[in-house]
Amino acid sequence: MPQFKKIYLEITNRCNLSCDFCPSSKLNRRGTIMKVADFQSIIQRLQPYTKHLYFHLLGEPLLHPKLETLLQISEAAGMQVNLTTNGTLIKKREQALIVNNALRQINFSLHSFEANQLNQRITDYLTDIVAFIKMIQSKRLVYCSLRLWNMDRQQLQAKNTLNQQILTFIEQAFQLDFKLKEVLQNKQQIKLKDGIYLHLAEKFQWPALELNIISEQMFCHGLRDHLAIQVDGTVVPCCLDSEGNIPLGNIFENSLNEILNSERAKSIYDGFSKRQAVEALCKRCGYATRF
Repeated sequence: MPQFKKIYLEITNRCNLSCDFCPSSKLNRRGTIMKVADFQSIIQRLQPYTKHLYFHLLGEPLLHPKLETLLQISEAAGMQVNLTTNGTLIKKREQALIVNNALRQINFSLHSFEANQLNQRITDYLTDIVAFIKMIQSKRLVYCSLRLWNMDRQQLQAKNTLNQQILTFIEQAFQLDFKLKEVLQNKQQIKLKDGIYLHLAEKFQWPALELNIISEQMFCHGLRDHLAIQVDGTVVPCCLDSEGNIPLGNIFENSLNEILNSERAKSIYDGFSKRQAVEALCKRCGYATRF
């Protein structure tokens, strides 16, 4: 039985923002929030395959009204949860994240702020995030990653006029004795404090069938160390298949073992073993070119 380092689980595909870099603004799937009973059923099916869940695919996980319950179920099942959020709701949902020990890591996509027209000051937004980080770190170690797109390529520019303001705020908030901009010349990840990191990345374009083929020669970790499950139970090879263009089966209708041993799943796996993309969507994935 394969063991996955992580399984992405989309507890909702709804979001309170409409980031200009995210495909959710063009989402054809109906906005849905996963029922608690469905979540519990999925967790039972995933227990033999992983100990790490990622509440991430599309959508804002902090929007889920039963987030605390989902974390309690995860903890009872021995699962550790990693969660990615835009951070705008952190002050409202902080108690749901603090009350049990399932949460292992929380990633804040700071570039979400500038990708929207928000009626909020950047300093207020960052203050809420830093206050949460300090609060939860005072209770137990939870890895906190501040993510920022500021390594732009000319052909794919991200909005980043606030980057220096964000870096200055972080320096002051965590009382750093070094300048982030200087250190970041040669690094993409910096440890700010124990369990607290700043991670930089280039903006990338989500794969879509209407895009031109990038390459047919590539490798991906999809179906090797991870897979993804959409809010309706559809299993896809990775978290970048936002529209479910590569449905391998449905976790509510088939066992994960049956899904992984399907002809389509094995073809994808075997193809990447030869560094070949067999799916049309994979051939259009810029992220896979990083491997």
